[in-house]
Amino acid sequence: MDKLLPSASAAVADIPDGAMIMAGGFGLCGIPENLILAIRALGVRGLTFVSNNAGVGGVAGDDFGLGILLRTRQVKKMISSYVGENKEFERQFMSGELEVELCPQGTLAERIRAGGAGIPAFYTATGYGTVVADGKDTRWFGEGAAARPYVMERGLYADFAIVKAWRGDRHGNLVYRATARNFNPMMATAARVTIAEVEELVDDIDPDQVHTPGIFVQRLIVGEQYEKRIEKRTVLAPSGAAKGQE
Repeated sequence: MDKLLPSASAAVADIPDGAMIMAGGFGLCGIPENLILAIRALGVRGLTFVSNNAGVGGVAGDDFGLGILLRTRQVKKMISSYVGENKEFERQFMSGELEVELCPQGTLAERIRAGGAGIPAFYTATGYGTVVADGKDTRWFGEGAAARPYVMERGLYADFAIVKAWRGDRHGNLVYRATARNFNPMMATAARVTIAEVEELVDDIDPDQVHTPGIFVQRLIVGEQYEKRIEKRTVLAPSGAAKGQE
């Protein structure tokens, strides 16, 4: 089946108001930039996003990644792990405009993987005794001195997932490059509709090199352009002392 669509706007055209969307990426790496821009142009509102972080800070600013959807007030809720550098995120959260569900990074990854595997919930020791466990079921597992408490976390499954890959074919088979594999492969399995954007469209991919099989991908686009930003740059001062610059 040929899953290639002519544009990012065509790929996201049926995303409705109030949809839950997973968005791949970690910092500046593996962000589905073209699909995010298309969602902004679509103008849908009241969205819930599952993403490791919501935009980035430093020179990348709040105008990159999901930060651009925060600025247009299209995001109602974020389920995230790392949000500490986005000033607009902070402002909206502190003013009560944005609902936030913070989740430890490893737990977030496992919640997504569980959703894709059809696992409704699981127990993890991470977060026990902290606010992360508030209102959640906790149980002890293990025998004797090995027994310890665990917190129940629910799997995540979204209406749509938008992911970024390095290469793909028309069947939707994807290959990620280096650390761009971050959250993208697991998110591709955990949504009703997965939309992938790729840097390169190829005719054939060695089956042994496929990271996301095409069965998980419903739509595919070729990205028009990508910004190669640097989130934090470290340079040497004339004296030889290290000088950090964002």
